[in-house]
Amino acid sequence: MSRNSKILEWLAAHNEASHKELAGLIASADDSTLDYAAGLAREIMSEVYGRKVYLRGLVEISNRCACGCYYCGLRAENSNVERYALSKEEIMGACKEGYRLGLRSFVLQGGEVRDNAESVADVVRTIKQTMPDAAVTLSLGEQSEEVYALWREAGVDRYLLRHETATKEHYARLHPERQTYEGRMRCLRVLRSLGYQVGAGFMVGSPYQREDELARDVEFLLELRPEMVGIGPFIPQSNTPFANMKRGSVEQTLLMLSLARIALPKALLPATTALASSDESGTVRGVLAGANVVMPNITPPQYRPHYAIYDGKKSSGSESGEGLRLLQEELGSVGYTAAMERGDHPDFVKKD
Repeated sequence: MSRNSKILEWLAAHNEASHKELAGLIASADDSTLDYAAGLAREIMSEVYGRKVYLRGLVEISNRCACGCYYCGLRAENSNVERYALSKEEIMGACKEGYRLGLRSFVLQGGEVRDNAESVADVVRTIKQTMPDAAVTLSLGEQSEEVYALWREAGVDRYLLRHETATKEHYARLHPERQTYEGRMRCLRVLRSLGYQVGAGFMVGSPYQREDELARDVEFLLELRPEMVGIGPFIPQSNTPFANMKRGSVEQTLLMLSLARIALPKALLPATTALASSDESGTVRGVLAGANVVMPNITPPQYRPHYAIYDGKKSSGSESGEGLRLLQEELGSVGYTAAMERGDHPDFVKKD
């Protein structure tokens, strides 16, 4: 057994590994390491979830954003994006269509703003009243504790707030001064205290990232123990300061997905749209590396091109609500079932 295989086995058995070992594994990983990690991740996933991959209907409710993240096409400083905000009727229409298709979990995602707390709460209450057996996830950036509490009381089950990097110095190189590592960590702690199923996550191959920073991301996941982890490759966007930066590696992304599954056996891990946008078989490859969530896009089609967080983002075919049958076939071809139910974390106690 190779050194890397031993590290992976130790991580699986003890939910720990030294920083030096993790960084060395990530830096030295070859095809055999990727294959071993993926195989171990699949075994672990099957023990917890069987052969199910949960589908979530993704609704991109707004591309308005006050942030200036150097990697994101929705950044406030980008004057080349056509801004939009879906009405309540449009959001409900998308969710109702997703529900008709069989989806029982919806993700409302958008840029970070401070003027929509009550309207979001109203939409969530209506979804819960209209579709009481459906789960709702929000991904709307950093907010105050009062806003997070309002949304939780409205019925939100999950909140996805990717930490992006668990290294303070690296965080500062990806964001303007008004956005701080401490602020992001505060929000994750607040979300946990309010009883959300919490989602963290990071980009692989983001500018200036080193292997030891990816190792720190794994260590952070072990500390936070989030219920969800979103991991995708960095893809540059043409209207950002990082427009000419190198794309993140698909293979390294798959390795990090496997490490997340091995470290957090019960985690809900999406095969992200960024992964699918980077590789034609990205969704299937992500599942075979340990992912067990896919989020087909059910945003009204006319708005999808304007949610351009990175260049070449997929929002059609098997990455869309219209392509559910194709997605089911793709997953079936590798022995997995597309599950439409809520798909909660096993340790989550549903709020009445």
